Amino acid sequence: MSEREILEALKRLAPSRRLVVIEGALGELRRELQQTGSPPAQEDRKKQLAAAAEALLADYASDEELTAFSILDGESFHA
Repeated sequence: MSEREILEALKRLAPSRRLVVIEGALGELRRELQQTGSPPAQEDRKKQLAAAAEALLADYASDEELTAFSILDGESFHA
């Protein structure tokens, strides 16, 4: 069944029945998202961050000022 057919079928239902069907569909969607892990918005955010990191990779590889403190990576840190 296509999206259009589903929407047309919903229009034929009484408003109270339509609400029951929509609430059921939302509940099912919530359960599915919980089972699959992170919601799509988080996945989009991860992709954006990965693209930004790739865009800056050349800068970090060639500009020593951006990586000056990485020399301390092996040092222990105590606050």
